[in-house]
Amino acid sequence: MKVTQDRQKSYGDKRRRPLEFEAGEHVFLRVTPTTGVGRALKEKKLTPKFIGPYQITERIGKVAYRIALPP
Repeated sequence: MKVTQDRQKSYGDKRRRPLEFEAGEHVFLRVTPTTGVGRALKEKKLTPKFIGPYQITERIGKVAYRIALPP
């Protein structure tokens, strides 16, 4: 079982790339019905999958960023 898990992990890691962003870059936010963004999610069939782009203002942690959201 462990050998199979390691083999599958190595297959997945070949295509995976680390995502790191810097302040000033622009990113899109993933939208799901549970996170919600107000009116964009009222009609679930035609909702956008991503919204943005938004500018990153600072890096808070290893995988956490502060972004500039519209008012």
